[in-house]
Amino acid sequence: MENRKYIIFNVSELDKIDFNQVQETSADTIRKSVDETLTFVKYDGDEMPSSVLSLTTKQGPYTQTEILEIINTPEWTNPDINP
Repeated sequence: MENRKYIIFNVSELDKIDFNQVQETSADTIRKSVDETLTFVKYDGDEMPSSVLSLTTKQGPYTQTEILEIINTPEWTNPDINP
């Protein structure tokens, strides 16, 4: 997993993702930010999958440590739901 990379992007671009190229299985199983405007996918290796590369709102790539820091913020974790 040390070669795993994470890309954050706008939910509006989810239809561009080829789920055969990333570790997630479908648009129904991805995690979204609290306001549901952002999501992320993960992939293995140094080469970004073509469907991820085509995203215009992408942020990253991030390492696992970096993405964990990001998703543990109020933007990604609602304190009222996850105490």
